[in-house]
Amino acid sequence: MTDMVEAFAQHAASCQFQTMPEQAVRAVKTYLLDSLGVGIAGAAVPLTQNVRQASGNWAGEGAAHVWGAKSYSTTPANAAFVNGFQIHCQEYDCVHEPAVVHPMATILAALMAECDAQQNVSGKELAVALAVAVDLAAGIGVSVSSPIKFFRPANAGIFGATLGICRLRGFSVDKIKDALGYALAFNSGTMQAHVEGKPALPLQIGNAARGAVLACDLAEADVPGPHDSLEGPFGYFNLFEDEADPSAVIASLGKTWRIAEVSHKPFPTGRAAQGGIVLMQKLRAQGVTEAAVERVSLTAPPLIHRLVGRPIRDDMAVNYARLCFQYSGAVALSKGSVGLDDFSESSLRDPGLLSLGQKIEVIDDGSTDPAAFTPQVAIAYLIDGTRVEARIDALYGSPEDPMSQDAHLAKFRDCVTFGFGEPRAHISDQLIDLTENLEAMTDVSVLSRLAAGLEAA
Repeated sequence: MTDMVEAFAQHAASCQFQTMPEQAVRAVKTYLLDSLGVGIAGAAVPLTQNVRQASGNWAGEGAAHVWGAKSYSTTPANAAFVNGFQIHCQEYDCVHEPAVVHPMATILAALMAECDAQQNVSGKELAVALAVAVDLAAGIGVSVSSPIKFFRPANAGIFGATLGICRLRGFSVDKIKDALGYALAFNSGTMQAHVEGKPALPLQIGNAARGAVLACDLAEADVPGPHDSLEGPFGYFNLFEDEADPSAVIASLGKTWRIAEVSHKPFPTGRAAQGGIVLMQKLRAQGVTEAAVERVSLTAPPLIHRLVGRPIRDDMAVNYARLCFQYSGAVALSKGSVGLDDFSESSLRDPGLLSLGQKIEVIDDGSTDPAAFTPQVAIAYLIDGTRVEARIDALYGSPEDPMSQDAHLAKFRDCVTFGFGEPRAHISDQLIDLTENLEAMTDVSVLSRLAAGLEAA
């Protein structure tokens, strides 16, 4: 038995910006900007207005900002909830693949709400808080060797977000333990919403972000919390996972920075669909056309079939379609890519895409690794008897096959345009410049104001 809570509490309390390697700092800047972008884009999702309306019943006035079009100010807990939903609601946010965790959705939503409230958090302090928070959220995931049962992006994310806020508030080690105890108490999130393709997935992210704020508020008010929240008999690992050993993760603290292991999402779909999208692009590059296809097979590790192997339907809701490779694969093969506009009502009902999607099959390759995303092989069987094959051994956007800086910035600008309904070049330019020079910032709440469409000053 290790003491993971003690180790991470010490890590959060003692970490300094100057000890972070350049690779980790670079990753913080990259995924801070990326997550702000997808959070802004989430404002344009029709269901977001329903979520904002509902959340308005739970909170009053405050200094924290909700991002994107029709932005407003509210309490930190409420802003964390809505922004967490917006970051994840289009499945466009970054992911730590080995952990099966979307770390920045919960963490950034919670930490930026805290920065809005404090209005004096420096860029260096935000960088440290984000890094240690991702260390814990992803560290929980990579400690696990059994298949995912609960919705780990929220279940692990609330611990990471709580630790990050603790760092920003300067909590002692004991108070950090109290707060993490309430992260356990507030922990929730199941995979049932994934099975059904329902928006409860991003709402679980939002709830985890809000829960992290509440957990820290309780600890700060000297309400004692359980201290063995991760490895206790009724702690996280015993309740939410089947097989876990955090010893290697604990030994790696201060040496391995999990933020540097995070992957971009180049397409607004479940990460499990993105390797297949690239393979459809590769098939197109080899001359495969929609009209020539008799059928297409995608053979991949079991996680792919489990997460996105669901059948295409003519009555699909948006959340279902984002997690359906038959749909995203058909879009990629037909159009050459998958973008934010490909989940409109007209696209989801397109008879050509529905017909093509029915020709795509996802096959489990029998791998014993429950967290593997690759290798993946796509084979197009053409009407004339020709067989065309493509293969990937790393997902595009991962550290092994990263997006270029130009592609990263293009995605961010597209997200800002989508989220505000029009190009906002002055906002995009300022956010890009500020995050690139994060260590020089004295008050990072300006990032949240810009994401809300407000002036920097």
